[in-house]
Amino acid sequence: MKYKGIIFDLDGVICFTDEYHYLAWKELGESIGIFNFTREDNHRLRGVSRMESLEILLEKSKRKFSLEEKFKLAEEKNRIYRNLLAKMSEADLEQETFTVLKDLKAKGLKLAIGSSSKNARYILEKIGLLTFFDAISDGNNITKSKPNPEVFLKAAGLLNIKPGDLIVVEDAKAGIDAAVAGGFASVGIGDAANYEKSDYKIEKLRELLDIIEK
Repeated sequence: MKYKGIIFDLDGVICFTDEYHYLAWKELGESIGIFNFTREDNHRLRGVSRMESLEILLEKSKRKFSLEEKFKLAEEKNRIYRNLLAKMSEADLEQETFTVLKDLKAKGLKLAIGSSSKNARYILEKIGLLTFFDAISDGNNITKSKPNPEVFLKAAGLLNIKPGDLIVVEDAKAGIDAAVAGGFASVGIGDAANYEKSDYKIEKLRELLDIIEK
């Protein structure tokens, strides 16, 4: 096969937690007087670190916050978000997604997660996939968010596979940019399916099997 492994973004590819993020940021915003945080605003946060996401939220505030206050706000958002995530279960993992992942492993491919989320392992545990992947690179072991390729390069290192032998599957343009910057082949799905920088464009995850077999 042309590739030896696949690195998946988590949210928007393996599972979907956008609504939980939106509700958490909205609740946090309202606690500091921001009542106009919309789902469109939340869309800007995809693939972005927690602190960078907070800065986007605070664009709507006339107040100036100290760095210490910002850290406390970020921690509070995460508390709200994790309470919402507690409702997740294996039922939140689509059967088709799990079937595709099993088929890819059966072909001998190494599979990894490359996510900016610091809650990646918690989410994977909730949906029953924590021990499924060969490597997990997430917001806890990186210092730079996408479009910097650090999260994917660290995943490649954990897999002990060169970037050129790996595919990155992403639903965000920033994620595709990170893949390109790191020297990975890229697969765009969801919002990234029409992004010109994506090497491959798919609508369903099962289409990965066709790419691998080419």
